[in-house]
Amino acid sequence: MVAITGTPGTGKTSVAAELRSRGYEVVDLGEHIRSHGLLGGLDEERDTHEVDLDLLNDSLEEYRERDGLVFMEGHLSHFMDCGAIVVLRCEPLILAERLRARGYGESKVRENVQSEILDVILCEAADTDIPVFEIDCTSASVGTCADGVLAAAEGRGEGLLPGRTDWSSEVDEWFLTDRERGRTSRWRRWPRGSYASIPTRYRG
Repeated sequence: MVAITGTPGTGKTSVAAELRSRGYEVVDLGEHIRSHGLLGGLDEERDTHEVDLDLLNDSLEEYRERDGLVFMEGHLSHFMDCGAIVVLRCEPLILAERLRARGYGESKVRENVQSEILDVILCEAADTDIPVFEIDCTSASVGTCADGVLAAAEGRGEGLLPGRTDWSSEVDEWFLTDRERGRTSRWRRWPRGSYASIPTRYRG
């Protein structure tokens, strides 16, 4: 299996749809979690549900046994056992516009944009022993991004190694308000054996 992950709004769902249109099997982790009864308790303050990562990982075993390439997409997919991880990226301002178009409130927009600036998901993926690749989907077409995912999955991802994407110039714009108010943003790391969380209106 190959994980397609990234901050919400970076393009996972669109890339997954493109791969399906080319005949590849792609597991929608959000739908998989719901259909397998893996949603845990509700964190009302953050508007998220807990998910047991071990149970989720075990529930994907049937896909690992299949022949050919199988992808899974969702912002928890990099915590699952797989052969490669592809992290989709997006420039913060564009990401914010996409999230607002989805109906995200400003606090949720800021939380996700800050996560993207700090490379949170990329760092989590890099903490594994699994090969990691990243693709900047800010202006690239869906087809081009899907081509990149396939290149990484097929061992042709030399030009997609992490380190080329840098949003550090956006730090002041997106973190200044929190510093002025004396708050720190909440970042959670989810080691295996713990719980992660997904939005109640989870779209991967």
